[in-house]
Amino acid sequence: MGTVLVRSIRGQSLVFPEEGVRDYAVLQPSVPIDLTAFTLWLRVATELSGHREIIFFSYFNDRDELNIWRELDGRISLYLGRSNYGEKFSSPGLSTFGNHICMTWESSSGLTAFWFNGKRSASKIYRKGHQVIPGGRVILGQEQDKFGSRFDAQQSLVGEISDVHLWDYVLPPTSIKQIYEGKPQSLGNIINWESIKYTLYGNVIA
Repeated sequence: MGTVLVRSIRGQSLVFPEEGVRDYAVLQPSVPIDLTAFTLWLRVATELSGHREIIFFSYFNDRDELNIWRELDGRISLYLGRSNYGEKFSSPGLSTFGNHICMTWESSSGLTAFWFNGKRSASKIYRKGHQVIPGGRVILGQEQDKFGSRFDAQQSLVGEISDVHLWDYVLPPTSIKQIYEGKPQSLGNIINWESIKYTLYGNVIA
């Protein structure tokens, strides 16, 4: 059984201590995830290097609805709606000291951008006209091949994750930069790290 925690984790991280399939966290968004645009923000620290996939964010319904990855080649990628391909962005590389990752996407145009430590990539076009549908489960630390299960140890997160926020719209660049700089901004209206309810499984430490 998991441990349900309701208290604020503001300023804290979730620690995933080892590779495997037992350690993960289930987040309970304040409202259903039903998106035609979004900004997804998180901070991750890891010492995993080399040719190793890492899942940062997995939202699964009866399919992969919204996943953020580090690919085998080190690029950061976004996958939406059981797509056979993700939109991939070059990355300077993750570190044990922590990196801020932000992904923005807007359905009507397909415009997608990746932010790494406050710096923005060139925009790409991905899944124009798509919608991220409600009814799924958000998991940190493992990638779901089935609703809430069927994990792969070689894709698990080993390290720390914090400051996970999800908005149902694209934040302006000035706001994203200010969040990175630690300046007060509105927090995620779908997932808010300061008030999110979550359940921990395995050896995850809050």
